[in-house]
Amino acid sequence: MDTHLLRTFVAVLEHRSFSRAASALGYTQSAVSQHIAALEADLGARLLERRPVAPTPAGTRLMEHAPALLLRLDAARADIARLPDARPARLTLACSPAALTPAVAQALAQLHTATRLLDAEVRLLARESVLEDVLTARADLGLVDGVAAPSDPLPLPDLGPTTTRAAAEQPLAVLFPAGHPLARRRSVRLTDLTQARWIDAPDTAVPLDRLRAVCRTDGFRPRIRHRGTDLHGLASLTAADLGLTALPLPLAATFPGITAVPVEEPRLVHRTELIHTAHPTATAQQLADLIPRHGEAAS
Repeated sequence: MDTHLLRTFVAVLEHRSFSRAASALGYTQSAVSQHIAALEADLGARLLERRPVAPTPAGTRLMEHAPALLLRLDAARADIARLPDARPARLTLACSPAALTPAVAQALAQLHTATRLLDAEVRLLARESVLEDVLTARADLGLVDGVAAPSDPLPLPDLGPTTTRAAAEQPLAVLFPAGHPLARRRSVRLTDLTQARWIDAPDTAVPLDRLRAVCRTDGFRPRIRHRGTDLHGLASLTAADLGLTALPLPLAATFPGITAVPVEEPRLVHRTELIHTAHPTATAQQLADLIPRHGEAAS
């Protein structure tokens, strides 16, 4: 299957228009039509209805595979491009917000001390974006966080030839407004909070669908939704009694107007994992070695 044809197919469905897809891709509309016709001939199935533009059943099935196929191809291209390491003193670190801990900042400071003329960039991204940036070489290292049973890995998708290892495990806490009746408890059970008011903040806090999965419930329904990577803004919403959220206990305890209560049941930890490709740059490997493994003390 020609990947150029597949990219054209995805663009047409994303824009719901042959002409807009042509403009986005830098092709003529005639070329886009020819690409779709060639792909349909290759697969032996009609993929698109033309007026209005919509996928056929075969097109819908192909669209279930296409984004993942194109991402893996981009990742392979980026992996090959890394072989002649042309950026020995450049580093991009992608982190989900709660994964950027003091230990990570200290490791980055040590790298700056040890590496002459280091050009470093830190990006705070949603978890899925961290993974995608590492796979496609937009980032040299990634740090993602989530909840899991103690010592269990995070439930991450198949990332191809990558290395993943634990960087930290911390107690999980629920954030309550300071005056909330449950804020006086020494611990809470998540199953007692399934009908409470929650903030859905999948880019920043523990996603509510993850809480539903570990508690095997359809509860944890959001009162409001928060999008983005602003932890302090999220804490302000909780302090204003707009809903509960779940974060690692050491981080949660730093916000004003908030009381962080540890989760007792189910037995969960907030886990941070470091991710890099199978063949990282020398600078990326150096930072990875400086970030403490779970169970090690930061130097």
